[in-house]
Amino acid sequence: QSFKMASGEEKTLQLVSTIGFNGNVRGGLLVHPLGEHLVYTLGCSLVVKEISSKKQTFLSGHTNSVSCLTCSRMGTYLASGQVTHMGFKADIIIWNFAERSIHCRLNLHKVKVEAVAFSPNDKYLASLGGRDDNCLVLWDIEKKEAVCGSQACVKSAGPVHALGFCCNRDDVLVTGGDHTLRVWQINPVSRKLEATDCNLGPLKRVVTSLQVDQDDQFVLCGTTTGDILQVNISTHNLRCFGPQKGKFSQGVSTMQLLPSGNVLLGAGDGTVAELQLASLKDSLTFKIVRKASVEGSVTSVSLRGHGNQFVVGSSKAQMYQFMFESFKSTLLNACHASAITDICFPKDSSELFATSSTNDVRVWHAETGKELFRIMIPNLVCNALTITPDGHAMITAWDDGKIRAFYPESGRPMYTIHDAHNKGVTALACTSNSRRLVTGGGEGQVRVWDVTSRGQDIKRALKEHKGAITCIKLRRNDLECVSASNDGTCIIWDLVNFVRSQVIFANTMFKAVCYNPEECQVITGGTDRKVGYWETYDGGQIRELEGSKTESINGMDLHGRYFVTGGGDKLVKVWHYDDGEVVYEGVGHSGEITRIRIAPNGQHIVSVSSDGAILRWKFPSPPPALAPVVTPRSGQNTACSSVGAKTNTPALPSSSRDTQSRNVAIKA
Repeated sequence: QSFKMASGEEKTLQLVSTIGFNGNVRGGLLVHPLGEHLVYTLGCSLVVKEISSKKQTFLSGHTNSVSCLTCSRMGTYLASGQVTHMGFKADIIIWNFAERSIHCRLNLHKVKVEAVAFSPNDKYLASLGGRDDNCLVLWDIEKKEAVCGSQACVKSAGPVHALGFCCNRDDVLVTGGDHTLRVWQINPVSRKLEATDCNLGPLKRVVTSLQVDQDDQFVLCGTTTGDILQVNISTHNLRCFGPQKGKFSQGVSTMQLLPSGNVLLGAGDGTVAELQLASLKDSLTFKIVRKASVEGSVTSVSLRGHGNQFVVGSSKAQMYQFMFESFKSTLLNACHASAITDICFPKDSSELFATSSTNDVRVWHAETGKELFRIMIPNLVCNALTITPDGHAMITAWDDGKIRAFYPESGRPMYTIHDAHNKGVTALACTSNSRRLVTGGGEGQVRVWDVTSRGQDIKRALKEHKGAITCIKLRRNDLECVSASNDGTCIIWDLVNFVRSQVIFANTMFKAVCYNPEECQVITGGTDRKVGYWETYDGGQIRELEGSKTESINGMDLHGRYFVTGGGDKLVKVWHYDDGEVVYEGVGHSGEITRIRIAPNGQHIVSVSSDGAILRWKFPSPPPALAPVVTPRSGQNTACSSVGAKTNTPALPSSSRDTQSRNVAIKA
């Protein structure tokens, strides 16, 4: 059954769940005013997560990474801006929160939207352009059109970073940035914005965040210097600043005003602190009442309810919940903060999957997105991983040239193969009996290892490739494998005689390779943006498709008569193998897709990217019908059929289902 539409256009893949959080967006995590939902940015989408049930809803409409986020005071609307390519205009989307739909799409700023803010009565939305635009625009929400606009600062000042309305007036707002702080008066009759620069005296500051007090008397400004400025909105003069001593390292990145009048802030060094205004000799300053710390730079602080709880987001893709009374944190959500290099499922199980990245390997529960445990090895990159078919070991490949095996239920070390490759281990695969490993290295060698209870011994080193090995796939009978390399070749190896059977040449750096269901063909993807079909019998090319219009293809997986690809264009594409056409396409990643896998039960696709995000997509339903495949004997040629293989998926062993959440630290 083909999933093509009558018009020939591809359908959109349904995004089921996500694991991740873009902690680099300032203010990218907030609690909805009703206190029942978290809203945060992830790639090109907004995620609305119900706090009690953990249910996720996705707001998709942006074409590139979301750069800013805000919510109206009553929670009726959300607003988000994005970045785009140089020379193009960046969209602002106002969302109807109750209907989870787009209220309107606004488009004036160039390249990037730096910040957005609602007026207190939801009459206006103010937006601030990025460095290449540097304009302030006022939008009428009801009419869905621009009211007026102006340059955000004088030419002698730098870019503007922060924006905020008064709490009781729709006609006054404040902007701050590099050596600039301005109070704006809105004149709706003449449709103009009138600016007044604030007098900071001898102070030179870069303002990163703004908060106006409940009485609209003062505006509080967080700075990169690590202190807070209090400026009178009426007189436009500096009232006080502090703390005088012990300024916050790496600056004040975000702030919230508490009902008590104190200030809750997050700093670039991971500090979360409560400050209060205090007298110092003949002047006022800010005094630190208490503080805590989190991992990474604090980029978001949002109050829940009346301030008895608040959530914190950090640049390490971590979310924390703080109880205000004790000022102690609980980790709400965690994910990889750097590029994910590989992903794998256990054989015949779709309930769990593992991912690898810099410093760690993590195991996740697929349905809930919960992290079950992680294995941490500091200052190293795990390039690839696989779980043995018998489920007894998780094999990982590291850039220090070692292969490390761990017990998959606890994460404890099982064994280590030292000096497995000279320039790091870059790819690996395991045979169906779990007794042999095939690995590839940065120096271009493919090595075969015998793994027994007595030890791990090298069986043979195959030296044909001249560049780093990027992918290795085995046939089901374990008598043959194919290796892809950056040197522009894919080599099919005879694992009985340990010789080269065939070689595939192309003007590209191969990144991914897969056998088709009958294993008489392989498909490849690489930096030339092409999907190639090749005969395993003679290495001849059968077909070449345009896999991407702009970027390389980094990941590929196959299930029945359909295969999926992902790469630098950030799109997940589902292809019909025989027709060679894209039938489904998924938009959601903001970083380059590094790997992609189809779950063994054929119901979901999991894609990972360079920004640390894990996205789970619903595989087109009904799943492709599969028919039996006869595994050929060694040396036997088979003709390709138009039908795949039917598989039965046994249940996951109870020991894997009952795995508890653990953190395991391993010394390198």
